[in-house]
Amino acid sequence: MLGGTGWAGGAVLAAFFVSSTLVSRLAPPPADLDPKGDRRDPRQVAANGAVAAVLALAGRYDPGLGLWLVTGTLAAAAADTWATSVGALSRTAPHSIAGGRPVPPGTSGGVTPLGSLGAAGGAALVGAAAVASGGPAALLPAATLVGFLGMAADSLLGATLQARFHCAACNRASEWPVHRCGAATIHRGGLPWLDNDTVNFAATGLAAGLSLALWAWRCPCA
Repeated sequence: MLGGTGWAGGAVLAAFFVSSTLVSRLAPPPADLDPKGDRRDPRQVAANGAVAAVLALAGRYDPGLGLWLVTGTLAAAAADTWATSVGALSRTAPHSIAGGRPVPPGTSGGVTPLGSLGAAGGAALVGAAAVASGGPAALLPAATLVGFLGMAADSLLGATLQARFHCAACNRASEWPVHRCGAATIHRGGLPWLDNDTVNFAATGLAAGLSLALWAWRCPCA
């Protein structure tokens, strides 16, 4: 990040990482859904940051473009984390983004008004960090929009195509082929290879594409 976008990109990365780490501790994840927890493992780091890290290299040729792409991509990652963590505090039951049926708290693809507000707040915070570090003022609304849309795409993939498993030994839902109890789970739906980390990677990739489209539309280099 620093090599491609300098301290401005570092500030954006810090805004995402610090805020997401803190907000992830607001409420414990539902134990019934076999979550990973609030500590990021290597796959989660890659899923949320690999696209931004690669796009930061664009900053060596055009610093403005590099910062723009990194900000939009990390805004989507922040929006997803904030939506999950803030939404866990909601007193309103989540509903699936695909179809609107009620789902248990923590279910992939489940959304609440409070979680959606949190997503917008997380994305805006990342955008604000970019602007405060010298980026154009348009980055704030752009990052907020891209981040929110990235979160929505993540939720839609989670509700429709993400793998769903069931542990017969514990009679609990799981997102993984092997439950934390050690028993192999039963595939119940979705694509077996499409786990939450892959969904996050796809969402950040989509956010990068949206950011590039906004950059081309706005043409700040002209």
